[in-house]
Amino acid sequence: LSELEALMERMKRLQEDKEDEEASQEEMATRFEKEKKESLLVISGGICTFPVQFSFDDEIVSTDVSRYVEDPGFGYKDFARRGEDHLPTFRAQDYTWENHGFSLVNRLYSDIGHLLDEKFRMVYNLTYNTMATHEDVDTTTLRRALFNYVHCMYGIRYDDYDYGEVNQLLERSLKVYIKTVTCYPERTTKRMYDSYWRQFKHSEKVHVNLLLMEARMQAELLYALRAITRHLT
Repeated sequence: LSELEALMERMKRLQEDKEDEEASQEEMATRFEKEKKESLLVISGGICTFPVQFSFDDEIVSTDVSRYVEDPGFGYKDFARRGEDHLPTFRAQDYTWENHGFSLVNRLYSDIGHLLDEKFRMVYNLTYNTMATHEDVDTTTLRRALFNYVHCMYGIRYDDYDYGEVNQLLERSLKVYIKTVTCYPERTTKRMYDSYWRQFKHSEKVHVNLLLMEARMQAELLYALRAITRHLT
């Protein structure tokens, strides 16, 4: 099977398995912990060794952006150290965007919550109902896996989501691309962009980028707003 056909087959099989039998809470918690630990081992640049520079056209651009920032050492760090047995988990049901973050943001900055919420929903629900040359495809499962994987990398867990779907739908090269775009965007290369979902349209792959960025922004907001809530109470 081609990459596209294999992905569609996995999506179909997941839907059938979900209708037959749902995983227990214990199983879903175990799958989340496994996915969370594995995400720490996904290295930007992936299996191939990419130089510390990127080339999107023919022009090579250095990733040294230190001259543009006040703190050259500022950058992404994994939320936990590799090798730790007990990695911290942000349980989404304890603090969600819909039930907590949205209202707090509106209190702090009038109406900004509505704008952010509209942006999150628009990007999350955006779909042409296509997958490459296939039409009338429900991509909800795939979009949810992409969004939840980014939150998983940040230690955020949804109790009602089976993270086994992430492992089945997102292959290794895509996980590498996701971590690079989300955590180290300056290291993203055209080669990495081309290496996953080769049969998909550019518009569909650009949508992936939008989804990753909005998931990252929401994850960062959840941590920040939860800290503010704790301070206020």
